[in-house]
Amino acid sequence: MQIKTILNRIQKFNSFVYGSVRLVENTTIPTLEIELHPRSNSRPICSGCDHKRPGYDRTPERRFEFIPMWGHKVFFCYRPRRVDCPDCGVKVERMPWVSGKRRLTEAYAWFLSDWAKRLSWKEVAEAFHTTWDHVFCSVERAVSWGRAHQDLTGIKAIGIDEIQWQRGHQYLTLVYQIDEHCKRLLGVGKKRKVKTLLGFFRWFGRDRTRELKYICSDMWKPYLKVIKKKAGQAIHILDRFHIMMHISKAIDEVRAEEVKTLKAKGLEPVLTRSRWLLLKRPENLTETQETKLSELLQYNLKSIRSYLLKEEFQIFWEYMSPHWAGLFLDKWCTKTMRSKIEPMKKVAKMLRRHRPLLLNWFRAKKKFSSGIVEGFNTKAKLTTRKAYGFRTYKAAEIALYHALGVLPVPVTTHKFF
Repeated sequence: MQIKTILNRIQKFNSFVYGSVRLVENTTIPTLEIELHPRSNSRPICSGCDHKRPGYDRTPERRFEFIPMWGHKVFFCYRPRRVDCPDCGVKVERMPWVSGKRRLTEAYAWFLSDWAKRLSWKEVAEAFHTTWDHVFCSVERAVSWGRAHQDLTGIKAIGIDEIQWQRGHQYLTLVYQIDEHCKRLLGVGKKRKVKTLLGFFRWFGRDRTRELKYICSDMWKPYLKVIKKKAGQAIHILDRFHIMMHISKAIDEVRAEEVKTLKAKGLEPVLTRSRWLLLKRPENLTETQETKLSELLQYNLKSIRSYLLKEEFQIFWEYMSPHWAGLFLDKWCTKTMRSKIEPMKKVAKMLRRHRPLLLNWFRAKKKFSSGIVEGFNTKAKLTTRKAYGFRTYKAAEIALYHALGVLPVPVTTHKFF
């Protein structure tokens, strides 16, 4: 089967035909050059108005890179025609295999963007003997096309969180769709401020915002403020992960302070290497850790009392009714306030302040939790770690949409990979 026959099967252009094929071997990488010619009596299409116009002249030959074949780089060689358009003036014709003045064919750009989901951009560039900039531009175009054509109807639940992507407390605000039928990244915002989340809701639109039924987030004040203002009709759920994270931080603070106190008083350092014993769930402990924990529980230490309060609070998540869950929460907070353990008392005060939002988890029938959002955050962090060269916010934003946005692609691209 000839190369021209293969190309006609996978990439056929109306009004154009494939000409001669040349093998160029005096280059670092063997190259195939394939000539393209307009069909006889065909009229060029103006790139400005997309109408057929009379020809004006021909420009010098240009090379357009196509998908590699058998380890050979492939280039289309063509002398673009210029048209004499009464509306646009003298313009270069529109060529169906390329967009604008780009050197990469549309097929090759989609090919690179698809591989960029599987490998780092640097690895894609090395594997296909191209440049990092070509991979970046291909991904950027794929994201731009996908964002313009994505379906935003029927979104009922979203999750909001942030990740650190650069040193010096540089954060990205991420908004995900967390419906059962579709889970994807919807928005990326620079920093975690009020205007960041307001920008997402402006993009999302007032009508779609009104259709939201559930919003899952942490207790960051800007989030609470914007969500109440923009989507007050939705059930706002404070996720389980961040609640338990605050309790764990309080226990760690108590333990660290108590270790110093025991050392200063010359007492037995029973809390040495006990951090994960107190932070892990009992079912996740090893046999050795279980033995050591049972020994620790015999001591009347603030760290142990804090641990017991944490384990008691786990019962809160087992309730089904928001009414009974609320009664348990009130009882636990009262007990914690009487414990005289300051870090734990701070947690209890925080839970009391956000009591209605905590109970919304039960009103939402426990359908939505931070597990989905944290899973996405893990993938987002992995994406930024793989991001060789992602030194700008724009590059990080494009990479995240590309990896997590579940963006559509043109139907014609499916035949290439």
